[in-house]
Amino acid sequence: MTERRIIVALDVSNANDLRRLVKQIKDSDCRVKIGKELFTSIGPLAIEICHDAGLDVFLDLKFHDIPNTCAKAVRAAARWGVWMTNLHCSGGADMVAAVREMLEGESHRPLLIGVTVLTSMSLGELRQLGIERDLESHVDYLAKLAHVAGLDGVVCSGKETHRLRQSIGEDFCLVTPGVRPKWANNNDQVRVVTPARAIANGSDYLVIGRPITASEYPQDAIARIVSEI
Repeated sequence: MTERRIIVALDVSNANDLRRLVKQIKDSDCRVKIGKELFTSIGPLAIEICHDAGLDVFLDLKFHDIPNTCAKAVRAAARWGVWMTNLHCSGGADMVAAVREMLEGESHRPLLIGVTVLTSMSLGELRQLGIERDLESHVDYLAKLAHVAGLDGVVCSGKETHRLRQSIGEDFCLVTPGVRPKWANNNDQVRVVTPARAIANGSDYLVIGRPITASEYPQDAIARIVSEI
């Protein structure tokens, strides 16, 4: 899990902008992430456009529903041929197990990644939700739930990666959003790290959006980040 470690978050909302953006990035250097705004705007067409450009797709819809509904949604994503997709660990062990079991008979199985605590969340916001664990303990709890339930890995902050790598092991995929090069703005991310620090801490993949997509030359920004890591 060391090749093409950058996952470009496609921060666009229409097909024309998406086609323009994917033409500016090389499939040999990165993969891409389709999130809620883009998928809600143009649906599976977003996946088709990326696949036509030769790009592996991380479908980032953070599924969270009753077990059967969530499992069928993830199965639909698998049938679109996505490389990776994710679901909220806070949906519980039964939901996670249902998703994993639903995919066992499929010809294509994407990487299944659990969402622990969003990188935009603070300890104060956890308290507002009635969660009494500290932020680190809650991330650890959800990551272990994902591991026991058979997920391939979790999304986690680069500040949590080193700890999870030590506690869960090398074969568990760690996907890190909230990554910002030193030359980029943090925007709305709270628990941020640089690309080099995230890799050093044990991240397998780095999700990076605006530092690349808002650049005049996205491929140059990708190359700059690759040189950093």
